[in-house]
Amino acid sequence: MTAPRILVVDDEADLRELLDITLARMGLDVDCAATLGQARALWAANEYALVLTDMRLPDGLGLELVREVAASGKGTPIAVVTAYGSADNAVVALKAGAFDYVSKPVVLDDLRVLVRSALRLPNAGDGLPQAGVHPPSRLIGDSAAMQALRAQIGRLARSMAPIAITGESGSGKELAAREIHARSARAARPFIAVNCGAIPEALMEAEFFGYRKGAFTGAADERDGFFQAANGGTLMLDEVADLPLAMQVKLLRAIQERRVRKIGATVEEPVDVRIISATHQDLAHCVETGRFRQDLFYRLNVIELEVPPLRERLSDLDVLTAAILTRLAGPGQQATLGAGVLETLGAYSFPGNVRELENVLERALAFADDGVIDVAGLSLKGARVAEPAPAVAETAVAVAAAAVGAAAAVVPAALPNSLPDYLEQVERDIILRALAQTQFNRTQAAQLLGISVRQLRYQMQKLGIQEPEA
Repeated sequence: MTAPRILVVDDEADLRELLDITLARMGLDVDCAATLGQARALWAANEYALVLTDMRLPDGLGLELVREVAASGKGTPIAVVTAYGSADNAVVALKAGAFDYVSKPVVLDDLRVLVRSALRLPNAGDGLPQAGVHPPSRLIGDSAAMQALRAQIGRLARSMAPIAITGESGSGKELAAREIHARSARAARPFIAVNCGAIPEALMEAEFFGYRKGAFTGAADERDGFFQAANGGTLMLDEVADLPLAMQVKLLRAIQERRVRKIGATVEEPVDVRIISATHQDLAHCVETGRFRQDLFYRLNVIELEVPPLRERLSDLDVLTAAILTRLAGPGQQATLGAGVLETLGAYSFPGNVRELENVLERALAFADDGVIDVAGLSLKGARVAEPAPAVAETAVAVAAAAVGAAAAVVPAALPNSLPDYLEQVERDIILRALAQTQFNRTQAAQLLGISVRQLRYQMQKLGIQEPEA
């Protein structure tokens, strides 16, 4: 079996020689190019397991080569070498399709880690496309939304680029993160999920980075943090918007430098971790309001992945309920749905998404006779009925028309004294009706009205509409 071949592209002769020697000692064959033109010629004539390119070349940008390699369809990973402190260049390269990056001056240990990670990818052994073998997907459903989500995850899993997963609470963001990890070259390494909102602020640094023995009162033993525990694998930062600003600064440095320092230690230690973040909040709005650092936002949000809510894939209800009931019933037991149950579930909007569906089925199963769930056992009293997804705009128009009609019915024959005040009152009534219908869920109310969440939030602030206290 021939050794994997690597293409190194850099205009600095000393660096090319250093990379050549380092990779050769790893048992790899290496071709070197000093210009973009030479690299293109070698790329056309050979098959490579990995391409490593500088960002600035005499006859062009390494970014051009990144795009060409990513678009070739060969599945060959490409990594970039960036100047120290040029984090923006690295982010641009990752978005263009780069697998990973290393900073100048090149730390050889970091380079070796990158190369080993790239060679573990399904197509990287010989540079030829192959069908990767993956475990069954955790993301259940055959709807168009779920098929698109799984296809996007399949593409993202090959990269080291940070991913920001967005979606409503209970929609399955952690399942999507685990799917990315399982389909990546890091599948055999740890997957660590951290709920950032559940850690006391005073303990955050110790929990993330670890501490040395005697670093503070109660530190009886040395302990690794989340970064060390996830070394070689994936670290998921769930509800990342809840991180305090002081911790955001430390997290940004750890992600950029790929090094962490334990509390009480004097030196930093390297960590090889892929970061996946998730939140149900609007991070861009958090940046605007000063609750989230802009530089950290851009580092985490290199690639955005949106998990659809359950109401947008109600066609998956049959397979979802079957899978959930199989798990809830336990070995040797059986749970089935009675007449009309699936139709009743399909008419519900599920503001709590898949998590709510699980709770509804678990509660219904507890009261079921002989494992048969009936409509009454669902306890969906007062449930909002979901409209078909394409009819959202029509629903918004109907709600607005009904509200205007109701307002017009109580308006006297005389014209209003102040047209702006009158229009504001009509708008207030429409928004309040939508919020009441969605139990003050802003995301769903905005969809009902056919506007963005940001527009709804602005109108509520302008009109003085506040969410009632629980």
